[in-house]
Amino acid sequence: MANQMPKYDRTSELKAFDETKAGVKGLVDAGIKQVPRIFHHPQDEMQKNSSVSDDGIPVSIPVIDLKNLKEDPGTRRKIVDKVRSASESWGFFQVVNHGIPVSVLEEMKDGVLRFFEQDLEAKKKFFTRDYSTKSVVYNSNFDLYSSPAANWRDTLFSFMAPSPPMPEELPEVSRYLIIYVTSLVELMNLVATVSELLKESNDLNMIRKCSQQC
Repeated sequence: MANQMPKYDRTSELKAFDETKAGVKGLVDAGIKQVPRIFHHPQDEMQKNSSVSDDGIPVSIPVIDLKNLKEDPGTRRKIVDKVRSASESWGFFQVVNHGIPVSVLEEMKDGVLRFFEQDLEAKKKFFTRDYSTKSVVYNSNFDLYSSPAANWRDTLFSFMAPSPPMPEELPEVSRYLIIYVTSLVELMNLVATVSELLKESNDLNMIRKCSQQC
């Protein structure tokens, strides 16, 4: 039939989108009128990932409060339990009272925004899906080829361990040495703290499992 819809080739559309290296912002800048099909989530997936539970109660991301973590052993044990529970149930959590100044967080966000407002050619220098080749990476949807549907997101991220990037490796528009050093020190301390809590929570969980089995 003359009006028959062309067959949807998801793989080809994903590849075409990826090869532009323009990401989601590129689609917006191009003035698209409809969201491409690669971003359409199956209805059952949308219901499964809903922020409202089956009984209508809103679901919220676990929040871990690090206040008094180092001063009070009792508080530390409670935080460890919360980290363990959030890791097992969600796989991620939000941390508050972590000691990183709000000004540093805001400057980091502003630096990322400045990066995405650049011309495409400037951003392409950081584009890759081979994460072993760059310490600072830009792309759209790190799980683009494996997820059921693409997400409306572009990402700029950096590997902080075991070897954090040098300031000159950062995008020029985001390169503020003092802010970077401050945020790096604070973030590395936070990563070390959370890693320590995760190890403690895992050890605690193993002890409980052993006690139950024995």
